[in-house]
Amino acid sequence: MTINRSIEEPCEVTSLMHGSGAERRGRPLRLGNKLDPDGKHVTFTDGCGIGRLRLVGNRGQKIEAFPLQHIKRVRIVQGRQVGIDMGLLSYYTDSLGQTVDNPRYYRKAEQKLKRLHRRLSRKQQKSQNRKKARKALAKGYLKVGRQREDFARKQADALVSSNDLIAYEQLQIRNMVKNRHLAKSIHDAGWGTFLRWVRHYGVVHGIPIPAVEPQFTSQDCSACGTRVKKSLSVRTHMCPGCGVVLDRDHNAALCILQKARAMYPGAQGNILFFGGGNAWGEPTSTAVSAMATQQAGSRNQEPPVL
Repeated sequence: MTINRSIEEPCEVTSLMHGSGAERRGRPLRLGNKLDPDGKHVTFTDGCGIGRLRLVGNRGQKIEAFPLQHIKRVRIVQGRQVGIDMGLLSYYTDSLGQTVDNPRYYRKAEQKLKRLHRRLSRKQQKSQNRKKARKALAKGYLKVGRQREDFARKQADALVSSNDLIAYEQLQIRNMVKNRHLAKSIHDAGWGTFLRWVRHYGVVHGIPIPAVEPQFTSQDCSACGTRVKKSLSVRTHMCPGCGVVLDRDHNAALCILQKARAMYPGAQGNILFFGGGNAWGEPTSTAVSAMATQQAGSRNQEPPVL
């Protein structure tokens, strides 16, 4: 759900919250907020300059049938588009310059797993102690896998819930792990798992997740387009053409977002203007691309098999 400024009247999309869960989040309706008698708009007069907003209910209840006395809080959702660049130093960097630390679960558990491997190798073949050692080793690997998947799923959910368009590189991970110097770190990061969850949550929330070609996203300047050749060890982008200085991953994320906007002209700027309607008959400004339609045809789709 994004900001929707219509031609007839400037308004922003908000979502309704009620009940005990609403008391922990959202903007409370109190002094300085006036709810219109029609129950479809709210006007903020607390000096923040927000103005008159259009209310949008949830999928389970139409806005026309929402009791006014039950509206306790509203959540203002702004449209935001980001590009993400997957990395090893940081899990990913978005086009706003925000980074997520790489947890490196396998690296942290590597010494323990080596010790469990040595214990297993010392046990006698077909003995009960060997079976116990094998189970302990399997549990060690299982824990690492579960930690990695849990982290990827939570980060993907948070990313999709906070944005209205997410662009990423169509990386050939199978080819990248052929580099014996980086293979372990790439496998430990679990990029594929994270991107699968991002695409899944994109379908669930109706958010377009376009994939762009990765060529020259780290070399091109996001400000002027000048191609600046640099090795993988160079972590700062310094453009001789326009003089912009950015972190290498931040610059790449901006280039990824620019490529996605070139693919979808309607996604230019900070607000998405697309046609269509939502489940309760109100027009929506969320972009619905052909790629998002091809990813799944139902919100009841099962999560990805990992």
